[in-house]
Amino acid sequence: MADIITVDDPDDPRLSDYIGLTDVELRRRREPAEGLFIAEGEKVIRRARQTGYEMRSMLLSAKWVDVMRDVIDEVPAPVYAVAPELAERVTGYHVHRGALASMQRKPLPAADELLATARRVVVMESVNDHTNIGAIFRSAAALGMDAVLLSPDCADPLYRRSVKVSMGAVFSVPYARLEAWPKSLETVREADFRLLALTPDAKATSIDEAAPHRLERVALMLGAEGDGLSTRALMAADEWVRIPMAHGVDSLNVGAAAAVAFYAVATGRPEN
Repeated sequence: MADIITVDDPDDPRLSDYIGLTDVELRRRREPAEGLFIAEGEKVIRRARQTGYEMRSMLLSAKWVDVMRDVIDEVPAPVYAVAPELAERVTGYHVHRGALASMQRKPLPAADELLATARRVVVMESVNDHTNIGAIFRSAAALGMDAVLLSPDCADPLYRRSVKVSMGAVFSVPYARLEAWPKSLETVREADFRLLALTPDAKATSIDEAAPHRLERVALMLGAEGDGLSTRALMAADEWVRIPMAHGVDSLNVGAAAAVAFYAVATGRPEN
């Protein structure tokens, strides 16, 4: 059982994991280097624990102590109780959910390890918006995608905003980083995946006609908002696919497009 420690000094070094949560550049550098990430809100904290992430500490406003009592009783990590004003001074924003936890990261698996057991894979190139990362992971979890592979310059799925938008789905879908881009796509192809590049290009095949759900193994490639997949990534694909549009709309937000494409990829998938 953890002790509940009341803290009234924003400079207390025990709160260092929570300093400057709105400083994106600071947190992007610091969190992976120190092997931590921040879970925000009761549901996300519980989901992180259910999927095996070890807790380093919790930061709670007083009214959330009772709500999180069962978690407090189960974990040995310290629990810091603070006033809302102090939490805001430390984190840089109003913590309206009242509960934060610093969690220990797990080592990432290798891409070939995930590919050995997966059949439906998401491959993201240069998706560096944390909201989009979170939305894509949530759709991937909901619609039955087995794994996510990230190009080296994709945003961190465990950044606080990504975790929050995904509602903790980033904990449910295994992911790995591809070290060389786009050369590492050969690793995907060698694992017998067909690489489908999602693009609004008129030369692309309708995703319905491509019928990716009929393929034994398929890797769906997604690019960043606005720019889409790079020329190099498109040339590395086995086929270009597009979502048919109506009313003169040329494309969807990458998060929305991902959800539509995942449904097309997963629906009717052959049984083991």
